Amino acid sequence: MQTTAPSGVAILNGLVLVTFIKQKLETGEPLEQAVREGCLVRLRPVLMTALVAAVGFVPMAVNVGVGGEVQRPLATVVIGGIVSNVVLTLVVLPVLYSTMGRKRGES
Repeated sequence: MQTTAPSGVAILNGLVLVTFIKQKLETGEPLEQAVREGCLVRLRPVLMTALVAAVGFVPMAVNVGVGGEVQRPLATVVIGGIVSNVVLTLVVLPVLYSTMGRKRGES
């Protein structure tokens, strides 16, 4: 059940970014500008959310005591998932949004 942390963070970050972009589009901004501004404005909240979640698993990742052999791999996977989530949210999601938006004629 521990692996639900990265998926929850990914969903939260994606929703925050997409909602901001949609708000910018509704005010009449062009698609490319809305996506670029959305990524710049939401960069800090996305990074802070991911950082807090990742730092929370660091004690598990460096645990050498009893149960450490079980906790270390789990924490490493969760931290890796959070880091890859940030990349997907800030790079892949805007590219997909721009591409799909152009195909729908939002530009």
